[in-house]
Amino acid sequence: MADVVSMQALVKKLEQLKSEMDAGKLKHGEYDQRLARMIGELRDLKVDADRAKMNSTLDDVLRRGVITPAVKAHLEKRLGLV
Repeated sequence: MADVVSMQALVKKLEQLKSEMDAGKLKHGEYDQRLARMIGELRDLKVDADRAKMNSTLDDVLRRGVITPAVKAHLEKRLGLV
């Protein structure tokens, strides 16, 4: 059976990246690399959510300031949501 990742786990990883970035532990390039790695992993795994839930989750993390509009657009494009 294929591995499955929950939207909760995705949000937790995005929050962790933001926290590390805000604390100065990550440079922009490192953030980009970790985000790209996370997207690659998500594409290889099955996400435990339908398109509507994924979009609403991304809208929520954008609204809370966890991601920027550019990161949201990048995630949507790479995950085939647009």
